[in-house]
Amino acid sequence: MSKSWTRTHHLGEISERSIDETVTIMGWVHHRRDHGHVVFIDLRDRYGVAQLVLDPAISPDAHQVAESCRHEYVLAAKGRVRRRPDGMDNDSIRTGAIEIEVHQAKILNPSATLPFQIQDQSETHENIRLKYRYLDLRRPELRDALVLRAKVASSFRRALEYERFMEIETPYLYKSTPEGAREFLVPSRIHPGSFFALPQSPQVFKQVLMVSGFDRYYQIVKCFRDEDLRSDRQPEFTQVDCELSFVGQEEVMTLMEEITTQVIKDVKGLSLPPFKRISYTTATERYGTDKPDLRFDLPLVDLSSIASDTEFKVFSQAISLGGIINGLVVPENCGNLSRKDIDALTEIVCQHGAKGLAWAKVKEGQGVESWQSPIAKFVGDQAIAEINKTLGLKPGDTIFFGADDYKTVKQSLAALRIELGRILQLYNPQSLCFAWVTDFPLFETLPNGKLAACHHPFTSPLEDDIPLLSAKPEQVRAAAYDLVLNGHEIAGGSIRIHDANLQNQVFQTLGLSPSEAEETFGFLLEALRYGAPPHGGIAFGLDRLVMILAGATSIRDVIAFPKTNKSSCLMTSSPQEVSSDELRDIHIRVQKMSLNAKET
Repeated sequence: MSKSWTRTHHLGEISERSIDETVTIMGWVHHRRDHGHVVFIDLRDRYGVAQLVLDPAISPDAHQVAESCRHEYVLAAKGRVRRRPDGMDNDSIRTGAIEIEVHQAKILNPSATLPFQIQDQSETHENIRLKYRYLDLRRPELRDALVLRAKVASSFRRALEYERFMEIETPYLYKSTPEGAREFLVPSRIHPGSFFALPQSPQVFKQVLMVSGFDRYYQIVKCFRDEDLRSDRQPEFTQVDCELSFVGQEEVMTLMEEITTQVIKDVKGLSLPPFKRISYTTATERYGTDKPDLRFDLPLVDLSSIASDTEFKVFSQAISLGGIINGLVVPENCGNLSRKDIDALTEIVCQHGAKGLAWAKVKEGQGVESWQSPIAKFVGDQAIAEINKTLGLKPGDTIFFGADDYKTVKQSLAALRIELGRILQLYNPQSLCFAWVTDFPLFETLPNGKLAACHHPFTSPLEDDIPLLSAKPEQVRAAAYDLVLNGHEIAGGSIRIHDANLQNQVFQTLGLSPSEAEETFGFLLEALRYGAPPHGGIAFGLDRLVMILAGATSIRDVIAFPKTNKSSCLMTSSPQEVSSDELRDIHIRVQKMSLNAKET
């Protein structure tokens, strides 16, 4: 462009202080209104929106250009900033008190007919928006989300570097290791039949950096996991990864709480209270999950000893099969639930494994009549009275029951609790409630009876529990900690094992033979033998944190170019098949399977 069309101001930064200035602005036509004689255009760029006035009495040429403009045309304009007429201010935009009287205008690039209107997304399917993501990103909501994301990342960098953390990059091409989720494999052309793996996290590398003496490391880094997707999960995601030496669990948590508090103050202007603390056992028993939303209560209560001895087969059968019975009370003052609401809640728990949802509403009176419920006559007067007393029920209260194996009851009632909190508006959706969850089990038992690491195999057991490793490994607690925000895990970390002998003992407990441990993690075990310091760290899920701060419901709304829930990119049509020549170069042959073969 010629020098005469150099942009002088960003839209959004023009204000009443700019009145009578001559400005050159550029952007996209957001709205165009033709009032028969004068054309008004709302011009938009990354920084905001400003109203242009194109009056043929002032500039016939500029008005003629405006006659040709349509939505999303790229337009340049020169003109004088003036105050809007009395009563015409627009309080919804920062430039709402002024407008630009255009003297010259130039279409820099027209736009083809849009596949959807930028201004209205209510009728547009997400797949269409993802296919034309470059248009979708023009929406103010997504623009603001990415601006927020950049601010969060920048604030983390400043806060970490103030605390003497050093940013160090780690490799993307790594070796396949058993860390939990399925990995993405990358074939090697130079080493036929061999594969790299994209890292699920920089875990091993940052531990090696601690051995190397870089006592405070951080990295804002891409991580990769080939797993089933949901609203807060993507195959490639971003972590704020941190590791530090010569610390214990309390020191890591305290420092990261200070850093998180500073980030929230920077980007939201909020001063946070001290973070809540809750143990893994309390979280799962009371709320059914290790990432509880603590903006409201509604706890789960164990009723196994009371409700099992009834004629209601759902209860008695659950106990006979080794399961549990839990209740969840909705007090009368939280809101009234209709039968339609209860039917919808039943669908929620069934999606999480429950076979149904038993319920009762407390009425005035005694005995069976004190419950309005399809199950009242099967439960019996005595059990009803005991349940009412145990839960402190009052007239108008509603109780929901879960009766099944431990996992199903906790998962389904946890989902029910979250849905009740939402539909009954039991919390301020703008509030932020951070909580540390601690004292996780070190191991979990898989369906095949084998042990697996709950976090990763480098997590240190609590010092008091080390003697239990060989005799009672399922009772060993981990020096691990998760940071939870509004029901989402936004960070997870642990103190690492820095002693090679203890690391070998954990590998052995997990069923890894010495040769397998050496083959998979030999370089780490060797590094630990050369004076590894005590160390620990944490990784923040940047996408999830920004999603919550932006008020979005999916991390796809805070990632510039996300994948669909089937791990595909609709904009670039990937993944895709590649040519036989490319496959030959990396020593791979693809064997296509028939539908019957896949089913087999």
